[in-house]
Amino acid sequence: MKTNKLTDWLPTTKKEIKIRGWEELDVILFSGDAYVDHPSFGPAVIGRILESYGLKVAIVPQPSVNDNLQDFTKLGIPKLFFAVTGGCMDPMVSNYTASKRRRDKDAYTPNGDIGFRPDYATSVYSNILKEKFPNVPVLIGGIEASLRRVTHYDYWSDKLMPTILETSKADMLVYGMGEQPLREIVELLQKGVPFSSLKTIKQTAVLLEREEALPKNKNWEDVEIQSHEVCLKDKKKFASNFKVIEQESNKLRAKRIIQGVNKKKLVINPPFPTMLEAEIDASFDLPYTRLPHPKYNKRGPIPAFEMIKFSINIHRGCFGGCSFCTISAHQGKFIASRSQESVLKEVDKVANMPDFKGYLSDIGGPSANMYKMKGKVQSICDKCVAPSCISPVICSNLDTSHKPLTQLYQAVDKHPKVKKSFIGSGIRHDMLVPEFNKNADPKELDDYTEEVMTKHISGRLKVAPEHTSDPVLKLMRKPSFKYFHKFKERFDRINIKKDLKLQLIPYFISNHPACEVEDMANLAAETKDMGFQLEQVQGFTPTPMTVATVIYYSGYHPYTLKPTKTPKSKREKEEQHRFFFWYKKENKDWIRKTLNKVGRQDLLNVLLPETKEKAWKSVNLKAVKNTFDDAVPATDSNFSKKPRRKKKRKSRPKRR
Repeated sequence: MKTNKLTDWLPTTKKEIKIRGWEELDVILFSGDAYVDHPSFGPAVIGRILESYGLKVAIVPQPSVNDNLQDFTKLGIPKLFFAVTGGCMDPMVSNYTASKRRRDKDAYTPNGDIGFRPDYATSVYSNILKEKFPNVPVLIGGIEASLRRVTHYDYWSDKLMPTILETSKADMLVYGMGEQPLREIVELLQKGVPFSSLKTIKQTAVLLEREEALPKNKNWEDVEIQSHEVCLKDKKKFASNFKVIEQESNKLRAKRIIQGVNKKKLVINPPFPTMLEAEIDASFDLPYTRLPHPKYNKRGPIPAFEMIKFSINIHRGCFGGCSFCTISAHQGKFIASRSQESVLKEVDKVANMPDFKGYLSDIGGPSANMYKMKGKVQSICDKCVAPSCISPVICSNLDTSHKPLTQLYQAVDKHPKVKKSFIGSGIRHDMLVPEFNKNADPKELDDYTEEVMTKHISGRLKVAPEHTSDPVLKLMRKPSFKYFHKFKERFDRINIKKDLKLQLIPYFISNHPACEVEDMANLAAETKDMGFQLEQVQGFTPTPMTVATVIYYSGYHPYTLKPTKTPKSKREKEEQHRFFFWYKKENKDWIRKTLNKVGRQDLLNVLLPETKEKAWKSVNLKAVKNTFDDAVPATDSNFSKKPRRKKKRKSRPKRR
């Protein structure tokens, strides 16, 4: 593999710009993340895309906002525009836990150090730039801008906030994946069209004066949603907005969305069609070094990079539409898959990295097993308004064949330098159950499951049933828990057939809208009965642009406008979460009191059977130790073995 030179990265300093012989820049990109030149890092992708259009691009990663702000002026003024992103995660998710405690690590900063990314980074950076350079256009994008493009609830301030265009004072917002809108923006600017005239580009949003006429586009219809001022006064009307926003964001022929904001109006143009295979291949085939910028060599490793260093992203998008997830709001519900040739080309690059030891950490995407899946008849998809293709049932028009994915895995494993390729992304286990995925060939599903279990995991397969309560799962847009039972049966059968001794690790969420304490008690009892001692659990975190967050704030389901209860107080959340840890000594008395109070002795008898508790403790001693010491959960294998009896030691006469 070639030795990288400093000029192989986008420049980050004046010195690096001079090395390239540049006198001025076309675009300067500000990012809340450290600069990792890798196709899994959005800021790097945007920089490389702009570069591919012939532009001179520099990046200012994690500019300091606590000094004289020289980071914002050191590279001068760009010819075209400033670009701003908060980074690969919403900065508030990066900086705070679900309980609003400040995190002690930032995965996108060298050594995991904190304090390099401000809260609401996109707005902070943009405001500084507009104050210093009021006449230079500022274009914002990335996950933070994308999910905050309309009136939204901000969990960390516990307030309803207007579009981020208002708080950031930016000139334009690109939502979703940026390759397509950026191409059109750059083409028009290079033709001499002023930035202020770019108001009809798909997948962008702008703020106009209230009295200003809407830009004309004969191909678009308009839909007006409740204004920001109305949303502040009426939670139900705020909730009603989301149905329109979600449906229009995922339609192939969407309407332009208009919303009043103070004395202005927000205009959100329809999205681009899903990227074609050639388009997404071109994005991944750009000349990334796949490494952090050399400036970080002495500062320590960047945790997020270390996690994906030897991984391959094979597609974008997710048609699951889970109520608590932001993927479809940012990447869309339609899958954009790379060609096998493009994936194998990247595998070859990774395999020839100097420190590659033969193990690929992941071949996946937002959901690992959606590669190449799309509608059988495109005209049906063109008219679809459903936010999910697999909830409440799998669409009869969806091709869920796992054959292309199985073939891709096999092609990757033929590379002479690849010893093993792992699947680290989450797998939709429900799509592998014939009783749920009725359109698929059961043998094909078994072939895929067997391929993954025998060749692509190391001891543990992680899946996300999320809950056991059918009402909660329905609101989550997840299938009934009975399908997890069905999947586990198939998993166990292959485990025994191949003598694999693998563990199944389920993920669960507490405190989700519609979840009651009894639902959590049921979850604890049912999973215990299945032989699990849960490890992968989390509390629900309200993030902008999800159904669950709208319900959390407003109390109404946006599609039915019916009242929906959500645990909100600290006490409610903590009590629900405690049921995950029924096996801890400090929780047992509380569980007894709680279940007796609600008259659920049946669940109490499962969780804490008085007569069997001692025996249970004996059987689970090893499992409990593993959970606390090594983070390895208890599974069927732990519970099926009889506890070994200690041999009685012969008594010895005491010495006098």
